[in-house]
Amino acid sequence: MRILHTSDWHLGKRIKEFERLPEQAAALDFLAEVCDEKGVDLVLVAGDVFDTFLPPAEAEELFFRAAKKLAGTARAVVIVSGNHDDGVRLASSAPLAESDGVYLFGGRPFSLSAPSSRPVRAVEAGEDYVVIGNAAGERVYINALPYPNEARLKEEKSEESYPERVSRWIAKGDEGYKGGPHILLTHLFVAGGQVSDSERSIELGGARAVPASVFPENCYVALGHLHRRQSIGNAHYSGSLLQYSFDETPDKSVYLLETEGDSIKIAEKIPVRGGKQLIRLEANSPEDGAALLGRYGEEYLIELTLHLDRPLLREEMTRLKEAHGGLVSVIPDVSAAGEAPVRMRSRMSDEELFVEYYRFKYAKDPDDELKAAFLKLLAEET
Repeated sequence: MRILHTSDWHLGKRIKEFERLPEQAAALDFLAEVCDEKGVDLVLVAGDVFDTFLPPAEAEELFFRAAKKLAGTARAVVIVSGNHDDGVRLASSAPLAESDGVYLFGGRPFSLSAPSSRPVRAVEAGEDYVVIGNAAGERVYINALPYPNEARLKEEKSEESYPERVSRWIAKGDEGYKGGPHILLTHLFVAGGQVSDSERSIELGGARAVPASVFPENCYVALGHLHRRQSIGNAHYSGSLLQYSFDETPDKSVYLLETEGDSIKIAEKIPVRGGKQLIRLEANSPEDGAALLGRYGEEYLIELTLHLDRPLLREEMTRLKEAHGGLVSVIPDVSAAGEAPVRMRSRMSDEELFVEYYRFKYAKDPDDELKAAFLKLLAEET
């Protein structure tokens, strides 16, 4: 079987006043074309379908249209919710979606509504797993674990560590496994993963990190959450559909997988088309900035830092915006001669803000234990 692994669509996400839905629609249309051209049987979506718990109607409409198109007439699509999704809301249409080959897991028990006659379909399912089969009799077992925390999985807090609970949840989803190609589809932060500005920093302070050792060795771990494509052992992040922050690399892609006996291998990394490229530029004056912006086409969204020795004037800002329609923000870096530039708080993480406040209050740095406790408390309150 041929399988496509994608994640972190974040439908409905904007960058300031810039709407990204047209780019997202183009990228999802491209994925459907890839599925047709590559003979894909199964599409995996590893969470963060939407950017918020209550996405705009236009984003929901795009999701249903894209899921139906990805499934086509002869494919299956399996989707788990991420930390940005309302899992129950996402999976509420599961009984209807099944008839189109789309299987939704959102944190409540899953069950098949009725048998399907589609060429690629669910042939067996349990509360948190599904077995996808094709007309040739090939099977793939999918342990489908939506973004896991106590609230999402309706559990009381316990003395277990977060990795211990995740291990238990994974083991529960593998109870129906009887051999053959095996996939764990989930949305997690794996310790050691490379992060970017668009992931929530409260997840990255350690309270919700798991070691790669929690994953079964005999499976392909299809992950969502981190927006950079990367692999940690047998765990693989396909990365986000588009660039969602300026520090992300522009080389967005999806994984094309193939079953080979009882194993699953990465056959190809396919670059995603359809999104604009986010870039950071720097200039030493408004005039130089406007000239620099004029060299870039409409396929770019731009963050411009201006190094100045005086405040930026309103009319200068207007000229910069006129120089490029995709200018997302201008960051005036104003400093007197010989002074080091001041870092803006809006670009600092929660941990950095806490450290700065602690230094101001107590004239020293907080220790690691206190920082970890603060980040854990912040995660629990969010």
